[in-house]
Amino acid sequence: MTTRRLGLIMNGVTGRMGLNQHLIRSIVAIRDQGGVRLANGDRVMPDPILVGRNADKVERLAKQFKIERWTTDLDKALADKNDSVFFDAATTQARPGLLTQAIKAGKHVYCEKPIATSFEEALAVVRLANAKGLKHGTVQDKLFLPGLKKLAFLRDSGFFGRMLSVRGEFGYWVFEGGWQEAQRPSWNYRAEDGGGIILDMVCHWRYVLDNLFGEVESVSCIGNTDIPERYDEAGKKYKATADDSAYATFLLKGGVIAHINMSWVTRVYRDDLVTFQVDGTLGSAVAGLTDCMIQARQATPRPVWNPDEKRLHDFYADWQKMPDNAVYDNGFKEQWEMFIRHVCEDAPYKYTLLEGAKGVQLAECALQSWKERRFVEVAPIRL
Repeated sequence: MTTRRLGLIMNGVTGRMGLNQHLIRSIVAIRDQGGVRLANGDRVMPDPILVGRNADKVERLAKQFKIERWTTDLDKALADKNDSVFFDAATTQARPGLLTQAIKAGKHVYCEKPIATSFEEALAVVRLANAKGLKHGTVQDKLFLPGLKKLAFLRDSGFFGRMLSVRGEFGYWVFEGGWQEAQRPSWNYRAEDGGGIILDMVCHWRYVLDNLFGEVESVSCIGNTDIPERYDEAGKKYKATADDSAYATFLLKGGVIAHINMSWVTRVYRDDLVTFQVDGTLGSAVAGLTDCMIQARQATPRPVWNPDEKRLHDFYADWQKMPDNAVYDNGFKEQWEMFIRHVCEDAPYKYTLLEGAKGVQLAECALQSWKERRFVEVAPIRL
């Protein structure tokens, strides 16, 4: 058994997602566990170089996590032949340009989503990566959540029978800034900077729906900008130009109807920040990030509508919690390991930039639907 080095150029890891999920809980965790094991028994040890605009922040992170290399010079990092993978978790608006630059430098690329702010930009990146013969991937983290893995298990076991519908609830209150610090960066609320909940979240719903319930064939969506003014990281008031809530209905291949509400201006009264209820002829399930509750056909109660009497029946008690029969690793880390195996031993990998482009396509269709007040068909992608 030998240990092979894999040089990673990591851009945008000073942000919340890049730092917590990709640097700390993925690459540092992989390093601390001794690397990624390949099919032949060899191990791959990631050797990251951190890239960012703020030298103090990047240097501080490198020292904190015992990472030897960091820089503010992306061009120089991309020119280093000893680093073969480029990762980006910076702003959506800058991503297609950065990915294009990395691909032209001969790097395999892996990135957060959305992979672009427009479908044409996304397709251009996919085509370039394919033409160069490089490996590429985009984060599809929701598929690796324990709750959604349990839904996949139920589907594969036939628990639902014929699936009928999916209802999703996502969101929480993001403070406006000023009197309470916002939990998300201010660019998320400026359309001119690539912000908006439709672009951000519909990219997620595309891969969740496609992989778990049926390929999306059409969408109807309406969005809104509920909070017109917010405060940025410096405490300065700015005009919020992007949508911060949206409500979408998706028609899926096979006849399943999915409806998902998404909002950064809602207060949580449910089991988790995101929940999915799946109803089928033989059973129903409600999944959050980690847990999943089920109710089989045989255990379904027989409610009778009577608004004249106070309800005494506890409907929650009729549901059964699925056991944690498996050990679930961090989903971001798990997908990083898959991508590293794809790069180093050509292991099968389906979450390519094309899947990221599908998410951007659906977001554009949702925005078009909002503008035109109609269902919009989701066309097959031709590369």
